[in-house]
Amino acid sequence: MIRAVFTFLIWAGTAAASPLPDAVSDDDFRPINLEEARLGRLLFYDPILSGNRTVACATCHHPAFGTGDGLALGIGDGGIGLGPGRSADPENLPEQRIPRNAPGLFNLGAHEFRVLFHDGRIAVDPNKPGGLRTPLGSDMAEGFASLLSAQTMFPVLSPDEMAGHNSENDVSKAVRQGLITGDGGAWDILSSRIAEIPAYADQFIAVYDHIAEPDEIAFTDISDAIAAFMELEWRADRSPFDSVLRGEAVLAEPAATGMGLFYGVAGCATCHSGPFQTDHSFHAMAAPQIGPGKAAKFESHTRDDGRMRVTGNEADRAAFRTPSLRNVALTAPYGHAGAHADLANFIAHHADPATGYEHATVSLPAMDVDDFAALADPLPRTDYRIDLTRTDINALVAFLNELTDPRAKTGVLGIPESVPSGLDVPNF
Repeated sequence: MIRAVFTFLIWAGTAAASPLPDAVSDDDFRPINLEEARLGRLLFYDPILSGNRTVACATCHHPAFGTGDGLALGIGDGGIGLGPGRSADPENLPEQRIPRNAPGLFNLGAHEFRVLFHDGRIAVDPNKPGGLRTPLGSDMAEGFASLLSAQTMFPVLSPDEMAGHNSENDVSKAVRQGLITGDGGAWDILSSRIAEIPAYADQFIAVYDHIAEPDEIAFTDISDAIAAFMELEWRADRSPFDSVLRGEAVLAEPAATGMGLFYGVAGCATCHSGPFQTDHSFHAMAAPQIGPGKAAKFESHTRDDGRMRVTGNEADRAAFRTPSLRNVALTAPYGHAGAHADLANFIAHHADPATGYEHATVSLPAMDVDDFAALADPLPRTDYRIDLTRTDINALVAFLNELTDPRAKTGVLGIPESVPSGLDVPNF
């Protein structure tokens, strides 16, 4: 009844309004094997999966920073410290910072998430071998239990993120030679590292029926476990907004007004639709571009072409995936390059992209490479402008805060005190 009243009020405000989505339920997610998730937890926090054994998944996706790193553009290999305090290691200087903002990991196990990364370069595709489409080829997309599992192939192969550079280690050497799968490939090296640790080998044999001996552990098994952990740990569907969708509560002001704007005249729900506030599509919104921009190694520019890098279609230049807004209050900075540290300022820019860099506030560690620049020319964008007052923006921020699931701040299983490799767990 409460939900119906709110839906009526929203629809009554404008003919262009959107109805509230259906409440999230268990049917929206895959069932999780708890022991598999417990194994994935250890792997997620273990630096052993990086070439130099210094960077874990959690280094750039830490619960203390909303499963991101609190930076506009992070430092993977060659960095020391965590979060906004992370800096370049003077004894192993990185070649460049990671060119895109670390995205949040909330609800990525939900069935509707069929495309991942800012540019959507990996997606579910039933017509492809393994049911997945990736830029690395079909032979590397087979054997993964899910799209979320397959996404782990990218960070461990990226020199800037986890693999390391040039001839620093066996993984980086394999990547540089294009040896990914098969004996002696980067995945085989990482799998062997795990198999050589008895505590890991025993758990893999216990969790997966198809593994009887340590040398049968494959990288796809490692990634499947990590995916199971992420699906369990950062499912976020117990926010005050979820209580509204279930008809159990109403929002107080100014969040109630913000919800009316979001699903009404502000038009936010046009793209931020569905229960997780995303259409899973791509739009050119002129989010400010800073830093090196994502490009091939032989390229040198600061423009990030976004979705066009995947499709080759000029119409997709500077288009990026609509992010889910669940727990958005926890995931600053915002935008594909993290140019806005403040949610209200990001909304102000989003409503009027012609303002360019006026509202940008950047959290970016210094590096001894000249890779930071803000583009002088405006990025392509959808030609629009929404009139929002500061009161409207504050109301929208209040509503977005009601999308926070309190459990998601710490997760379900939490951060382990130690990992089987004996390496340092990324934590404070």
